[in-house]
Amino acid sequence: MKLFGTDGVRGKAGQFPLDAPTVFRLGAALARALRSDGGDVRFLVGRDTRESGPWIERELAAGVRSQGGTLTSAGVIPTPAIAHLTSRKGFTAGVVISASHNPFEDNGIKVFSGTGEKFTEELERRVEAIVADKSWGQESTADGSRTDDVTIEQVDYRADYLAHLSKILPAGQASRSMRLAIDCANGATTTVAPQLFESLGIETHCVGVQPDGRNINLNCGSTAPALLARTVVEGGYQLGVAFDGDGDRAIFVDARGKVVDGDAVMLLCAKQMMREGRLADNTLVATVMSNIGLELALRDAGIGIVRCAVGDKYVMEEMTRRGLSLGGEQSGHVIFSDHLFTGDGLATALNVLRTMASTGRGLGDLASELTTFPQVLLNVRVSERVDLATVPEVVSVMSAVESKLAGQGRLLVRYSGTEPLLRVMLEGRDEGDIRRWGQEIIDAVRARGIALT
Repeated sequence: MKLFGTDGVRGKAGQFPLDAPTVFRLGAALARALRSDGGDVRFLVGRDTRESGPWIERELAAGVRSQGGTLTSAGVIPTPAIAHLTSRKGFTAGVVISASHNPFEDNGIKVFSGTGEKFTEELERRVEAIVADKSWGQESTADGSRTDDVTIEQVDYRADYLAHLSKILPAGQASRSMRLAIDCANGATTTVAPQLFESLGIETHCVGVQPDGRNINLNCGSTAPALLARTVVEGGYQLGVAFDGDGDRAIFVDARGKVVDGDAVMLLCAKQMMREGRLADNTLVATVMSNIGLELALRDAGIGIVRCAVGDKYVMEEMTRRGLSLGGEQSGHVIFSDHLFTGDGLATALNVLRTMASTGRGLGDLASELTTFPQVLLNVRVSERVDLATVPEVVSVMSAVESKLAGQGRLLVRYSGTEPLLRVMLEGRDEGDIRRWGQEIIDAVRARGIALT
């Protein structure tokens, strides 16, 4: 039974795998899997503001309790707070109920180990096997409306999380003249972000801070930065920060309303960390989707880059394996390992503010050091997933394209993980050239009979 995807269990709330019986059984399976490692099984759970969050929490708690475990709720709180608090408060594992940047109808369940890192795929497969095993008979009798039969201990750990964040930018280090706008996406950061920036003495204007269970990410947040850009420009703010629904990513807007993505943030933070002696091995981790402009700008600054697959868990794994202190994604997931081994939008915002305070420069000025190269993505439907390295005609064309790019661009050819598509992505200085070269690769694939016409 396949439950876990690249970022936990995701789906429509109320439908498999997020129907009440499966959520109950998942909670029980998590307790059984972790109980096999010995000792008491204690879970800390947090959630975003979706209306389905409370009943999913109750079903999980009932499942955990059926196997002798306990579940404590920290209420509405960002994902990275659970990752941090799980280890600091001595819990066996942490659980987050959220679908991140998705609409309110969706939800999800992701699990952090007792060390604050995301569950390994080995543990996920073990839990899936337990859920699928019909030899043990615990089943939910609920329809998602549990009320009286589950009592969940409620705790308020927000102060602990804010104290941890404050170490990045202590009060007084930020400029007292700083004026900031934030967009909390009507999500999990609504419970902590306004207090955080207020405690730093920064004049802060907040939008997306009136959640009603259904307006999370609705025309706001990191995936819809137009609201924030308009707020920044109209209010004369120096910058804006938009978080996603669960608070593990951040997208920025400069004083002119221009969006500053994760690539630019990684560049400016990497340079600052290197100046401070905090950039381990003077290298960072980025995914294959980060722009070639980031790679070239880092090279000019004497900073190395390691590429990995798309997904913040792969960024984290590569950072751990190499002992690196910075990594992230173009989408705004940025990981500072000296803070936490998962993305944290608030930590990212504080590191950007720290850089601005240290350099005395505005966000737009800092971000201008990244020249984003044009990117072209071409897709072609395929009849089979042929290893292109075994097709000489295609290899010849790809080699010719890479020679033309000559260190001033990038070619990425891969099959889609979910659709019968071959994706050809090119980056280079001239959009017309790279589009033409991409089409040459597509034509070669078609000529070989791999592509569907």
